[in-house]
Amino acid sequence: MTHLELMKDVSYVGYVDFEVRNFHGYSTHKGSSYNAYIVKSGDKTVLIDAVKRPYFEYFLNNIKHVCDPKEIDYFIVNHVEPDHSGSFPLILKYLPNAEVIASTRGKEILELQYHEEIEKENFEKIRTVKEGDTLDIGNGKQFAFVPIPMIHWPDSMVSFMTDKNGKNILFSNDAFGQHLATSKRWDDENDLSEIMWEAEKYYANILLHLSGLIAKALPKVGALPIEIICPSHGICWRTHIGKIIEAYKKWSAGEIDEKSVIIVYDTMWGSTEKIAKALYKELTHRGIRVKRFRLTNADYSDVITEAMKAKAILVGSPTLNNGLYPLVAEYLSYQKGLKPMNKIGMAFGSYGWGGGAVKEIIKELEATKIDVMDEKIEIKFVPKPEELDFEKIVDKLIQKMG
Repeated sequence: MTHLELMKDVSYVGYVDFEVRNFHGYSTHKGSSYNAYIVKSGDKTVLIDAVKRPYFEYFLNNIKHVCDPKEIDYFIVNHVEPDHSGSFPLILKYLPNAEVIASTRGKEILELQYHEEIEKENFEKIRTVKEGDTLDIGNGKQFAFVPIPMIHWPDSMVSFMTDKNGKNILFSNDAFGQHLATSKRWDDENDLSEIMWEAEKYYANILLHLSGLIAKALPKVGALPIEIICPSHGICWRTHIGKIIEAYKKWSAGEIDEKSVIIVYDTMWGSTEKIAKALYKELTHRGIRVKRFRLTNADYSDVITEAMKAKAILVGSPTLNNGLYPLVAEYLSYQKGLKPMNKIGMAFGSYGWGGGAVKEIIKELEATKIDVMDEKIEIKFVPKPEELDFEKIVDKLIQKMG
C-alpha cells in the first residue's frame, strides 16, 4: 500500500492545507483539506472531485502517483464550489478519455463558473445524473447518485459506491466534513474529540441554516448500507460513522442544552462589560452553564458553534452613534444568516446621553426568529451596584428556559 492508498482500489489524491486560517470568513485554526479520490475497478478508473486551484500541481502529481491521467474513464463532480472545482479547467486537459459526471444543476454551474476557460462543447459533453441513476465500473463496483440540492449549493450531490468485493463508500462531499489538517486520513487514527468539535464547528458555520433540508435528507442517506464515508474536507470515517450521523440528526433537529446560556457582547469604556459579568455571576450561582464572549477577543466561528448548542443567547452592546457597536452589529449579521434554532434571546447594554443599541439588538434577534424576552437591560453611563442586581431578570430567564 502506498502513502496515497486509503484501502484496496481507493486512493487519496487531494491536498492537506495546514496553513489556511480563514475559509471565506470562517476561521480554520487547524487548517483544512480539499479531498479528492481515485477508485479503480480493474476495468475502469474514476476520479472523484478536485481541489482548490492553487494546489493543482499537488493534485496532478498525486494522480500521477496512482495512475496515468489518460487512464481515467470518469470524473465525478459532486459540487462546483471552487474549493472543490477550482482545478476543474486545469485537470480536464490531462483527462482526454474521461467522461465528466455531475448533477443537472452542477453542469449548469460549471459552465457559469468556467465559461471563460472551457469551450462550450466541452460542457455539452457532461453527463448529468439524477437520483436513481447508476454507473457500473465493473468487478462488483457500482456508483449510485443522490442529489442533495441546497446542502449547501443547488448542484450538490453525493456518490455512493457499493462494492461486492470490498467496502460500501459514501463520497459525501461537504456533508460530514471538518476543516482539519492531518496527515492521518482516518477517524480512528486521530483524536475523536478534536474531530467531533471540528465537525460541529463546520456544521454550525456552513450548514446550520440548512438544517431543515438536512433533516429531510438524512433518512435517505441513513438508509444506505454505508461502511465508509469519504467527505471533501477533513478525515474519512470508518469506525465512528454512527456517531457522526447521530450528531447530524441532533444538530439538524435543533437539539440544545436546555440549561446553557451564552453571553455575547462588546464594550467601549467598560460599562457593558460590567453588565455582562454581573449576568454571568448571577446565572452561574443558579447552576446554569454559561460561556461569555467579548467580541473584540472572540472568534465568530467559535461563538456561533456555542450558540448552536445554547438555549439562550444574551447580547450586549454600548450605544455608538445611536446604534450598535460595530463588532456586535457584525456578529448579529453573521448569526442571522446562520439561523440558530429554538433560542431565547435577551438584550442588554449601556449608553451615555442617548440609547439605541438595545433596540437594535432586539430587532436583529427578532429577525433571526429568536424568541426575545420582554425584559431588557439598559443602563446610563457606569452601572451603580444596585443596577447590577439581576436576580429578578434571571428568574424570568430561567422560567422562560423551562
